[in-house]
Amino acid sequence: MRVLLIGANGYIGRFVADRLLADPAVQLTALGRGDDADVRFDLATGSPGALTRFLDAVHPGVVINCAGAIRGGARELTRHNTVAVATVCEALRRSGCGARLVQIGCGSEYGPSQPGSSTAEDAVPRPGGPYGVSKLAATELVLGSGLDAVVLRVFSPVGPGTPAGSPLGRLAEAMRRAMQSGDGELKLAGLGVQRDFVDVRDVARAVHAASLSAAQGVINIGSGRAVRLRDAAAVLARVAGYGGALHELDAPPGPLRSAIGHPRGDADHAGPVAYPYPYPDGCGSWQQADVRTARDRLGWRPRINLEESLADIWMEAACRI
Repeated sequence: MRVLLIGANGYIGRFVADRLLADPAVQLTALGRGDDADVRFDLATGSPGALTRFLDAVHPGVVINCAGAIRGGARELTRHNTVAVATVCEALRRSGCGARLVQIGCGSEYGPSQPGSSTAEDAVPRPGGPYGVSKLAATELVLGSGLDAVVLRVFSPVGPGTPAGSPLGRLAEAMRRAMQSGDGELKLAGLGVQRDFVDVRDVARAVHAASLSAAQGVINIGSGRAVRLRDAAAVLARVAGYGGALHELDAPPGPLRSAIGHPRGDADHAGPVAYPYPYPDGCGSWQQADVRTARDRLGWRPRINLEESLADIWMEAACRI
């Protein structure tokens, strides 16, 4: 099976590449903006015609799109998350390869949900920020393209390679600094929210399964269990061996700001602080995936528990100098 992987150098894309390379039946070609891509191509600026010519030459059976942006203004997010997907869909329609498309979506497309509920694929999406809006628009383009396509809505991916700028990445870095400097307390903000964390390696397994299946439409990929960030912080402290106290701050008044490493002379925020407030995905206080569709249509279940994912995040943070 010939697979074209777009975004192989991204957080999820790296693990998808590893998973596919371990399958002897897969012939993998990576397309991206980096020098180490097999083919250099920028979806945000490249034309559908140029991509069509490449698809006709390689003739993949599956195209997996892991590319996109998670930060930036509305214009940048739209260019990388929506316009880029429009280019992929149009190129596949023009091409004679007939490839199946596996698009990586996200749980932020749903927006806030009722505490205690599990969000299924038939929920009406109401994204709470420009990132979720740009990803939802991409999903709608894929669903309306007429292609053989599936969108995997990945909730909160964690594990090795977690970006240092993500909430859990910032927490691990703040804990590392606290241990390095001997701080006996760590002040944290915004830990009351609950999220559905799923290990990035389990996400890669889901992508692999989706590429081999005939499933179409939207499929949620998550653990099926919401975890309070406060509890995740306690688990991270345990695996890190941090014996200090964890103090949760109330929401700060005034403009939001990144709260890592406030000067110790700041009376209101003495000591390292790990999170801005609120959790920056536009999904409110609660999000939990209903993952029955993934089980039924992909034969997929998460295997890696959150403690193992957090241990891997800590291992990487602890190795930083």
